[in-house]
Amino acid sequence: MLVLREVRTVAAFFLFAAIACRPARAADSPQGQLDGSKSLFAVLAAINVAGYDAELNSASTHPLRTQLRQSIASRDLKSVRYLKQFFEAHKKPDSRDELSQYITFALSVDGPPDFKWRYPTDRTPPAANALDELRPLLADFWKEAELERDWKAAQPAYDSIIERYHGPVTDALLQANLYLRNPTSGSRGRRFQIYIDLLGAPNQVHTRSLTDDYFVVVTPSAHPRVKDIRRAYLHYLIDPMAIRATESITRKKQLCYLAENAPVLSEVYKQDCVLLFGMSLVRAVESRLDHAPEEADEAMREGFVLSRYFADTLAGYEKQELSMRLNLPEMIDNIHVKKEQERIAAIQFLDKPVEHVVQAQAPPQVAANPLELQLEEADKLIRAHQTEGARSIFRTVLQQPAPKPLHARAYFGLARAAYLEKDPELSKALFEKTLTLEPEAFEKAWTHVYLARLATIGQEPAEAVAQYEAALAVVGGSEPARKAAQTELEAARGRKQQQ
Repeated sequence: MLVLREVRTVAAFFLFAAIACRPARAADSPQGQLDGSKSLFAVLAAINVAGYDAELNSASTHPLRTQLRQSIASRDLKSVRYLKQFFEAHKKPDSRDELSQYITFALSVDGPPDFKWRYPTDRTPPAANALDELRPLLADFWKEAELERDWKAAQPAYDSIIERYHGPVTDALLQANLYLRNPTSGSRGRRFQIYIDLLGAPNQVHTRSLTDDYFVVVTPSAHPRVKDIRRAYLHYLIDPMAIRATESITRKKQLCYLAENAPVLSEVYKQDCVLLFGMSLVRAVESRLDHAPEEADEAMREGFVLSRYFADTLAGYEKQELSMRLNLPEMIDNIHVKKEQERIAAIQFLDKPVEHVVQAQAPPQVAANPLELQLEEADKLIRAHQTEGARSIFRTVLQQPAPKPLHARAYFGLARAAYLEKDPELSKALFEKTLTLEPEAFEKAWTHVYLARLATIGQEPAEAVAQYEAALAVVGGSEPARKAAQTELEAARGRKQQQ
């Protein structure tokens, strides 16, 4: 069964890659994961004619940019005059920051012809809201310049670049999924979208996490920025895992303070321990995928101070079958703070920044599965022995459609509540029901431990021994469950011999 499951998992990864990274014309539906964006095209066309000249003469600048600028300039448009005034009023000293604010804006609106906001006001980035007055100017510009015609004419240029990226990006995303043992492209309801931009200054990769959408915008370059895209995708996958492990990370937060001494580390990482842990893991995974230990050391010098620990620990992760999502909390709990403090103290941090190809972002607001949030809340109530409130939540979850493992977790919770209330008959029935619903390794191992204890209460030592042995046989079960089974098994065997 294990081999069959692994084959199905690999097949699922290939199906994901085939669908999500299919070649798609930039003018097609925006659902293609590797595509062009009409909204980005409109916004960047506007700022190009309004005064955005960054690296215009670079060898890596795409010819489309110059051609479009010249074409629009020849039309003597009234709307361009207002765009120039707006651009001058919002000019920034750094050209990358200047482009960055317009990319944020373009990703936050639905695009032509109306450029309506895509997200509620409270979920729209402040950088985009600050450019609100640009929306009517863009609507006028799009209509007066007849940019729909230019957008369609640009499709061959976009298609050519997309084709260059398609194969390598497919391989990179598949590689990341396989390493993390991730059966989907991230959390339910989230989207990872790569946009090719041909109108910005070259050699840049910008990332944005907006509500449930994670965007990567790649500007022209001599060679495809596939490794940068892979890093962004790893961050997209790992960051929600780190957020779910916040409690474990908080217990190790003193290590994050040491990153404050890294001159080139972005302030967002110094201010957010969860984000720092997540990106340290991303950099460690990269070093393992590339078979380049020096990459983890380089990340340490930049200020990602847990990269070496994670890189070393990943060697053990690779030898077991648990997914990263389930393995990460234990990885974090196993950090020896004093040892890592000594390691970090020996780092000679870089005093000059290296090229940051993926911009650091504040932690995304991940929309977790509502049922998982309910289960986590119920678990807290169980730990506090508030069984009535927990039972109500577990029953609510069971009334809603959900994957079997989530329903298994709810039955497991109900069984624990019954166990705490000393109702062995009901508890046993609920634990047995849990095992029929493909529970995760954590619930499966503990279910066998509880069934063994119930068998002991029922004076069935042979059954108790069988259940403890079953708990020890669960691949990926938690360490506490394994220790409980080992400790209690010997006593159960003694009772069995005395029977």
